[in-house]
Amino acid sequence: MTRRIGSMQRGVEDLVANGAKATPGNGARATPGNGTEAALGHATEATPGERAARRTLLTVAVRDYPDAEPEFAEGIDEQLAVVTQWWCGPDLSEPFDLVPQPELRQRHDVERFLHEAGVREMRGQALVVFVTGHGRQGSSGTHFLQLPCTEPRRQLATAVRTSEIVAAALDSRVDNVLVIINTCYARGIAEELGRLYKEIPASRRGRATLDVIATCDHDQVVHVRRFPSVLRRVLDRLRTTAQITTPWLSVGHLMTEFANELGSDAERRRHRLHYVLDGGALTVPTPCLPNPGYRPQRTLVGPARRQVATPADDVDVWLDRASGRPEDSDGGWYFSGRQRLNRDLTAFLTGPQGVLLLTGTAGSGKSAVLGRAVTLSDPQFRANPRYRHAVTSAPPGTVPPEGAVSVAVLARQRTAADVLRELLTGLEITPLPVGPADDPVERWSAQLGAFLREPGDPVTLVLDGLDEAAEPFPVVQRVLAPLTEHCGPLPGQRPLGGERRLRLLVGVRSSRHRAGTAAAAPPGARDPGLLAALREVFPWATVLRTDEDDSRDDIADYVRALIGPRAPGDSARRAAELVAEQVWPSFLDARLAGDQLRDAPDPAARAGEPDWRAGLQNGTKGLLRLDLAAVAEDGLPADVALALLRASAYALGAGVPWSTVWPAMAGALLRRPIPDPDRMIDTLLRGRLAGYLAHDHEDDRLVYRPVHQRLADVLQQDRADELLEPPAGPRGREGREGREDREGREDREGREDREGRRDREDRRGAGTRDAEGAV
Repeated sequence: MTRRIGSMQRGVEDLVANGAKATPGNGARATPGNGTEAALGHATEATPGERAARRTLLTVAVRDYPDAEPEFAEGIDEQLAVVTQWWCGPDLSEPFDLVPQPELRQRHDVERFLHEAGVREMRGQALVVFVTGHGRQGSSGTHFLQLPCTEPRRQLATAVRTSEIVAAALDSRVDNVLVIINTCYARGIAEELGRLYKEIPASRRGRATLDVIATCDHDQVVHVRRFPSVLRRVLDRLRTTAQITTPWLSVGHLMTEFANELGSDAERRRHRLHYVLDGGALTVPTPCLPNPGYRPQRTLVGPARRQVATPADDVDVWLDRASGRPEDSDGGWYFSGRQRLNRDLTAFLTGPQGVLLLTGTAGSGKSAVLGRAVTLSDPQFRANPRYRHAVTSAPPGTVPPEGAVSVAVLARQRTAADVLRELLTGLEITPLPVGPADDPVERWSAQLGAFLREPGDPVTLVLDGLDEAAEPFPVVQRVLAPLTEHCGPLPGQRPLGGERRLRLLVGVRSSRHRAGTAAAAPPGARDPGLLAALREVFPWATVLRTDEDDSRDDIADYVRALIGPRAPGDSARRAAELVAEQVWPSFLDARLAGDQLRDAPDPAARAGEPDWRAGLQNGTKGLLRLDLAAVAEDGLPADVALALLRASAYALGAGVPWSTVWPAMAGALLRRPIPDPDRMIDTLLRGRLAGYLAHDHEDDRLVYRPVHQRLADVLQQDRADELLEPPAGPRGREGREGREDREGREDREGREDREGRRDREDRRGAGTRDAEGAV
């Protein structure tokens, strides 16, 4: 008994060291020999009747065998500690109820425990049963759980058939059941359990998820401390690097992360988890598996506008840091900057039907302007007390009416069908099902048109990032062109009558004319590429550019806001003016420069250093090179940092997940494994390079990508390793014309790299005009 109490005390100390709490009076009852008092945390005792609507953890743990070494009982305690920490830990918003377990010495103890716990008649949302102890495979193939009083030659009478414990849980009335068997030869239960599973009514099998996993194969023995040590690492992984975004995990998630923590292939083959019974939770999240790393996503706006709206973190930058606020009553630059563009956009959103094309060069702030309008129009955002003053203090005429934007879709890497599906979903219209012979674009386009022909309130559709779509020209021709009849007027077109009025707002990248503005283009000049295709479809559309001359002052104000009010004297103003002169019209480069100047004691002095100015004159490349040269101060080697950034640029979809994918991709680009990859990535995300990355959610994972396509283009260049070279020495200040020529060339080259032959074929196939105007 002294040995048992000592081992349980070590379990308590171990759990407390890992962040859980074991406090007296929390409602959980510890009984002699069960070892579970080591990790109760939030766990509360509940009677069978009280468990009807709850989630329950039940452990069947056998220890104190007469011939067992002390290490075995300690290993059982470790297992119970990590299991109860996972399912009943203090970091869970709704922890499981832990059923107190008595000491189990003979078969009758187990049967009485199952009866008194009310397992067979239990109700609720989730039941997790963890079985551990010595297991034995009988000569008939039956799997037995051994007990301290079991007689080796009388298994039927003195041991417990493991399948009886499992079947009691599966045939309960709980909606979701997960059983984990951690005994020797555990997978040997599969055949007999398969037969018993057929006795469960089909109605229950079809309604509930009933899953069983084993920690070893039918011919393997359990290493008593292997499972808890790996499971604890999995628990830590799920809290940090796995970054799974759902509140619940699937069994597949658990098995994958467990295999990731086993390391070598030999370890995975020998100690991986085995799926004994597939009851529906292999790929579907189950309430039986709470995600210890789940953090509710902060959303400022409703689902229909979320894709284009400004992320919560970006809005809070201006409110929390007080960046650029001369006084507390100022709403911050985000709400007060770029007034001309914001007024023009607001005027469009308060007017009748029509089309507005918001365009400009890479990094000139198209998405920021659109995101602001979408965010400020959202009812959920407007109702949030935290942002109410920022909305009311914004300059007059720059805040769209509440509800002015109906749905906003980001076209990035989406097909024409994807864009239509998102538009319909945002309008709360269920897309019609499509068969193998159906064209989803044609079917859903007709559905959207039918909706717009119905009487109703005006509708505003916002589409951003058209140039980053998977098939941009088909989006123009097959998604947007059919909308012309709703957002006219065209000469001779019939009046709308009682139909819905449509405002269409599209954000698309385009090159600047050499002199710097669209107004400076010669008469009859055409905009190449997507902008030309849009103007061909919507000849009456209003075109606003984000890279006009007046944006230079906006950039200076933006950099001053990023530097903040702590700079001495007029240092921030002088530094901001220098940056604006060099980086215009790129707000992306202004942001990178402002981030570098924020911590400088004297921003103007830093901005005047020859090496820094040389980097600034090289735009995105030069600023990235400066940050890579200094990143070692964060404890991150520059070549590793560049490999991680490049991996995010090459990721398909919304970005690269952390887990094991990001380190593997970066290692391939670096041509050697990333040393201590999780620490390297964590340092990247917390250090000076964090501003180069945006995050998103895809396939239930948090993913990362470059903050702008212009940056992704830089990172994808064949000679990206040149970014590791020391910053260039002093160079003569380039004239505006030379800089614009270089930027125009970079725009053209970057677009050719990204679109290439595929988009030229799309243009011909869609019947649009190319840059020369040929059909």
